[in-house]
Amino acid sequence: MNKATRCIHGISKQTGRGLVNPIQPSTAYRYLDDDQLMYPRYFNTDDQRSVIGRLAALEGAEDGLLFSSGMAAITTCLLALLDPGDGVVIQEGVYGGTSGFGQGELARLGMQVRFCPGTPADFERALDVNTRVLMVESPTNPRLDVVDLRAIATLARSRGILAVIDNTFATPVNQNPLELGFDLVIHSGTKYLGGHSDLSCGVVLGDSQLIARVMGKARNYGGNLNALDCHLLERSLKTLFVRVEAQNRTAGVLAAFLADHRAIKAVHYPGLESHPGHALARGQMSGFGGMLSFELENRRDPMAFMRSLRLIVPALSLGGVDTTICQPAATSHKGLDPAERRRLGIGDGLLRLSVGLEHEDDLIHDLLEALGQ
Repeated sequence: MNKATRCIHGISKQTGRGLVNPIQPSTAYRYLDDDQLMYPRYFNTDDQRSVIGRLAALEGAEDGLLFSSGMAAITTCLLALLDPGDGVVIQEGVYGGTSGFGQGELARLGMQVRFCPGTPADFERALDVNTRVLMVESPTNPRLDVVDLRAIATLARSRGILAVIDNTFATPVNQNPLELGFDLVIHSGTKYLGGHSDLSCGVVLGDSQLIARVMGKARNYGGNLNALDCHLLERSLKTLFVRVEAQNRTAGVLAAFLADHRAIKAVHYPGLESHPGHALARGQMSGFGGMLSFELENRRDPMAFMRSLRLIVPALSLGGVDTTICQPAATSHKGLDPAERRRLGIGDGLLRLSVGLEHEDDLIHDLLEALGQ
């Protein structure tokens, strides 16, 4: 089936006669006549499995797990794959929460944590005999750098290392890393999968053996998604394709507009031919996404610019139907040392734009007004 159809039908189990599955908030299930012990913390209720069926169909996965947040998915996944003394190599410039967890908790638990730029050559130099996992994000948050996923996956497989990716920015509509050789795909479903800024969730997807390994930790940590949020996520997935396709188109228009404006120093969007990762993105993505970032000229005050916007909302998070903007240096990457932020190209003038579903003309008008034409 086409992805648009899979968003609506997938391989999910209908649990009633209605087109919408009923919400089953029960925390207690009969067990004497069933060989499966069903319990929300066991990640195996009908609400959870129905949503996983849709997501697995979209990512080409055998199985998956739903979590209460993207960070619950990331932390549980890494803790399931690593033991004290094991090494993990994480790409520089990934989501700030992932970097902080690596530098803090994983290091505290005795894992060897290394960070490196996202090229295959950089990863190869960073690997050693203790490395068990490498983790990337593509496109990255917030500079929209693109990683050669096929090459990274090939490198990992040649060394017997598991390759994990945060695919949140791309979404399963635009990119399917499992098809490119990755072992596990993670999403912060709070963003595009939920898509309406009213839901916190995360997901890990991959082959059934690896998912069973992650589930062993997940059942102990208790980060499962509740029945009502499963319902909200299943609702949202039915419109995922049309939302992302529209956001792709509008983001491309806004990126081109900003790239031609005299008050903008640089635009980071893989759909622009000027983007250094454009050719690579064309080879591994079916769409360039609804996220972009841009740098104001040095004389421009980013806070004053954001306060001048009337339609675009300065807000945390991303991927919703409302267009939002934020300053990564003061939000998602605030915890990094200022010198480290500068080294990664995350200056005070860098702004991240999450394109929603408003009409492109209205968004351009809002940007023009804030930029002073």
